[in-house]
Amino acid sequence: MKRFSGFLRKEFYHIARDKRSLFILFGMPIVQILLFGFAITNEINNVDIAILDHSNDNASNEIINKIKASDYFSVQFIDNEAAIDKAFQQGKIKAVLNFQKDFGEKLTKENKASIQIITDATEPNTANTIVSYTNAILQSYLHELNKGKTLPYLISIVPQMVYNKELKSVFMFVPGVMTIILMLVSAMMTSISITKEKEQGTMEILLVSPIKPFQVIIGKVVPYIILSVINATIIILLSIFIFKMPIQGSLFLLGLESILFIIVSLALGILISTISKTQQTAMMISLMGLMLPTILLSGFIFPIASMPVSLQVISDVIPAKWYVIILKGIMLKGVGLTFIWKETLILLGMAILFIGLSIKKYKIRLE
Repeated sequence: MKRFSGFLRKEFYHIARDKRSLFILFGMPIVQILLFGFAITNEINNVDIAILDHSNDNASNEIINKIKASDYFSVQFIDNEAAIDKAFQQGKIKAVLNFQKDFGEKLTKENKASIQIITDATEPNTANTIVSYTNAILQSYLHELNKGKTLPYLISIVPQMVYNKELKSVFMFVPGVMTIILMLVSAMMTSISITKEKEQGTMEILLVSPIKPFQVIIGKVVPYIILSVINATIIILLSIFIFKMPIQGSLFLLGLESILFIIVSLALGILISTISKTQQTAMMISLMGLMLPTILLSGFIFPIASMPVSLQVISDVIPAKWYVIILKGIMLKGVGLTFIWKETLILLGMAILFIGLSIKKYKIRLE
């Protein structure tokens, strides 16, 4: 029994000295529960919507003030219908509340009026939630207004879904799944490339060769770029012909943006491989460090605006977030480079950063 107790103590000491094991045991569950707890939600908060008030009377102003007072929406104003489509394409808003002309007068004289809600249905769940929350606010307003009334006032909502009129969930999932596949496959393929050289003992040959570090990095990336482009092409073709995914914008621009995202993913995988000593470590970092953030914080399932500010900041450094915005813009909204130039520059900057760090981290001599 003493031998067994001594063996147990030895195992506890071994685990206590192994920082990686301690992180897996205690760090990962904490990170996961925080991510899942804050990111996975069907509720919305601070969603950007616009108000187009043709009436501008007491009734419309009271409703607008109720909407502004809620935590659900962040309100901005537009002047005319022409600005609606541009605001949607730029991704500045998720919905528009369009008050009809003489809204208050119709409500007073006819006891009924209507409000049009135009929603960006590239995210069907968010679009439906916006309509439901808006309707709840209107019902609360009507409840106060109808106190003591024999003939109650009625406000009808006229919903209009744009970019996905039938609210097909596949329109939301195809860009997201495409992003996840390209990110994980590209990063995992390259993350084990240099660590494989280390484990097989072929790294010594590369180190004594006249090949420079940047040439090794580029040489590792280029073959996988070609393979990933083929993978992306297959995904796009399946999306078009099997899932009937529309491509409203330029296929050429979609291809260029996909290549840029593939380069970012491959460069990130190379960076992981340069700082990992074993293939197992590289694979674990790729799966745990990329899969969860890509799924939860890219915005293709759960709205980022509803997350805590800290998670919104973290989402800004995740390449998948920007690629999802680009995919939805080109595929569903038909936008050009003039509307997605910011996201493109961010991905380009990430590619340069990851490749530069990979070259800097590349070991010129074995430890």
